[in-house]
Amino acid sequence: MSHSDSNESLPRFPQGELLAYYQPIIALETRSVVGYESLGRQVIDGTVRSLGPFFTDARIPVQEHVRVDRLLREQSFAKLNGLAHPPTLFLNLKPSWIYEQFKQTGELHTLHLLRKYDIPANRICIEITEEEFKGSMSELNEIMNLYRECGCQIAIDDIGTGFSNFDRIAQIQPNLLKVDVHLMKKSASHKGYLGALRSFSTLAEQIGASLLIEGVESSQDLKRAIEIGARYVQGYLFSPAERDFHPKDAFTSLIEAELREHRFRLRESMEHWDEVGRRMIATVFERDIRDEFDQFMNPFPGARIDADLMSCEQADRVDRAIARILPRLDDSCLRVYLCDNNGIQLSSNHIRTEDGHWRVEEEYRNADWSWRPYFVPHLSHGESRIEAKLSLRYSDLDSHAWIRTASVPIGSSLLLLMDIEDNQD
Repeated sequence: MSHSDSNESLPRFPQGELLAYYQPIIALETRSVVGYESLGRQVIDGTVRSLGPFFTDARIPVQEHVRVDRLLREQSFAKLNGLAHPPTLFLNLKPSWIYEQFKQTGELHTLHLLRKYDIPANRICIEITEEEFKGSMSELNEIMNLYRECGCQIAIDDIGTGFSNFDRIAQIQPNLLKVDVHLMKKSASHKGYLGALRSFSTLAEQIGASLLIEGVESSQDLKRAIEIGARYVQGYLFSPAERDFHPKDAFTSLIEAELREHRFRLRESMEHWDEVGRRMIATVFERDIRDEFDQFMNPFPGARIDADLMSCEQADRVDRAIARILPRLDDSCLRVYLCDNNGIQLSSNHIRTEDGHWRVEEEYRNADWSWRPYFVPHLSHGESRIEAKLSLRYSDLDSHAWIRTASVPIGSSLLLLMDIEDNQD
C-alpha cells in the first residue's frame, strides 16, 4: 500500500522520520525522575507530530500498527542499553496486540528486546492501554504473567475508561494504575470527579498498586495529585515528551515546593478541626445542656441505654436536650443526632435548613449506623480525657456536600454526633 496516497479518505501511513520521544515520570517520595513513557513521533521537514492519530486509526491494518510500534520500541531499548542506572521505561501496548501476536507466534517481542539489549526486566513497565478487548481475559492474564515472571512491571492506563473496568483490574493485578487525564481536569470543578479520583487511590491501596497521575499541567493539578495520594506524576508541568532524558533532580525543587505547601495546608486543617472540636466540647458540656442529658439518662439503670426499651417520651426528652445545643453551634454544622455506642440512633435527626432553621426528622430514630466506615473509630473515646473525634472528609448521602462527622461522648454509653460541612480545598 502506498505511503503517499493522495486520497484523503484513505488512511495515511506515517511519513518522514519515526522517532521515540520520552516524557518523564517523577516519584513524589524521592522527588526525582524515575522513568519515562515512550511516545511515538514523526518528523517531517523539521515539524514534529504525534503518532497518536496513526495508532488510533481503525482503518490502518493492525500489522502496520505493530510494525511501527516495534520500530519505536527498539529505539527505546537501544537508548537504555549501556546506561549504568537506566530509568524505568513505560511502553504502551494494546492488549489485542499482545494477545494476537502471542497466539500466532508464541513469543513476546518485548522479552526478546530485553535479551537483545541486556536491559534489567524491572526497568520495563508494560502499560495496558485503553481499547475494546474481546479476547479471553484468562488467556491474556496468563500472557501478562509471562511479563511479570520475567520481572517486568505492569500498569493499566486510563483508569475509569475502556479496558480498565474493575473486574479486569482485579484479574491482571497491576503494579501501577494510571488515571485518565480528563478525570484529572474535571476534578478541579466537579466534586464527583474528585471523589472518583480518591476512590482510585483507595483501589490502588487495596490491590497493592501505586497510583500514577498523568496530564499534570499546572500547580493545581499537582496539588490534587498529592491530595489524592498519587505516588507518581507526569505531565507538561514538568516536561513534554522529548528526545533526551533529563537529570534525575530536574524537577526536585518544583516537587519539594508543592510538598511543603501540602504539609502547611495539612497543619492548617488540623489546627482548624482541633478548634472545631474544642468548641463542640465547650458547647455540649455547658451546665444547662449537660443537665438535660443527665435527666435523660436517669431512668436507665447503670446509665445503659436500650433503644428498644425507650419510650416516645424519653426520645422526645433527648430531642429537647439537642434542641438546647442547636442555637450555639457554628453555621457549618448541618446535622445533629444522638446514638448509643452500638450505633443505634436514639434521637431524631436535627437538620439545618437553607434559611438557617432546624428541621426534626423523627423517622431516623432507631436507625443503625454501625455499618458506616466512620462510626467505629468514634467508639474509642478515652476514659480520662473528653475530646471530640472527627472522621475523614466524605460526601454526604443526602445533600452530597463534603462533610466530616464529629462525635462527643455523653457519659459512658452515648455519642452525640454532628455532621459538619467541610469546604476546605
